[in-house]
Amino acid sequence: MEKRIEKLLSRYRVEGGKFRLKDFDPADTGGLDLKKEEAAALLKQGVDALSAHQDMLYAQDRWSVLCIFQAMDAAGKDGAIKHVFSGVNPQGCHVVSFKAPTSTELDHDFLWRHVIALPSRGQIGIHNRSWYEEVLVARVHPTILEHQKLPPRLVGKKIWEERLEDIAAFERYLGRQGTVVLKFFLHVSPEEQKRRFLSRIEEPEKNWKFSAADVQERRHWDAYQDAYERAIRATATKEAPWYVVPADRKWFTRLVVAAAIGRAMEGLGLHYPQVTEAQRAALAQAREDLGP
Repeated sequence: MEKRIEKLLSRYRVEGGKFRLKDFDPADTGGLDLKKEEAAALLKQGVDALSAHQDMLYAQDRWSVLCIFQAMDAAGKDGAIKHVFSGVNPQGCHVVSFKAPTSTELDHDFLWRHVIALPSRGQIGIHNRSWYEEVLVARVHPTILEHQKLPPRLVGKKIWEERLEDIAAFERYLGRQGTVVLKFFLHVSPEEQKRRFLSRIEEPEKNWKFSAADVQERRHWDAYQDAYERAIRATATKEAPWYVVPADRKWFTRLVVAAAIGRAMEGLGLHYPQVTEAQRAALAQAREDLGP
């Protein structure tokens, strides 16, 4: 089973080298053909394992794990976060959804608002969108740079490459400080996105999810795909890998995300703090003081 999981994850993990987004099929299920109940049972196993890892992560208080989720609209980021992390203790988990920057955030460098939201030791941090927006939406809509108050001479032709270089260096720095960075691009097809948009329009209980702005952004599909490809290619490393996760089948997306996080945490050598002899003596004394 361990080899099967690793083989499946290696199918979607990008750690550098040549990368082309078109080589990844959004409808791929890794050869799995599961019934709804079977997929749910597998996910529960992953959720339970993640809960056990997170408990030791919190108790050990040495490592932190940062999970970054990026995707086109309606790819299923919220659902993946909801289901994969459904079993973790809220005390050891920190979720942040990044929207358009505020005026205060615009008075700082583009990484600032993300840095102050990083998970502390012992925590799993979940960033719903991240610093990658600064080389994705800002790249597709360059006028965004005009609001970032950068000195004009710093906004050159190589600004996107410079930002990607800064992001890669920052993620390398985080790894050296004990923060494991895992990046997930939920790769949805334009056909499936259209179907989900129509579902949000036609089903009253989903109307609140729909935004006309999402349809406007859909017109820039090719530009976004190019921006994602460039960002992943420039920042994928063994220490901070990208997972290009097929997102046309939500059940499969969630299985891959849960497996990737679980596998990464398994490699940290997590354990509960060991009790010293002095602590054992104190425990024995406490038991005696409590009486029969």
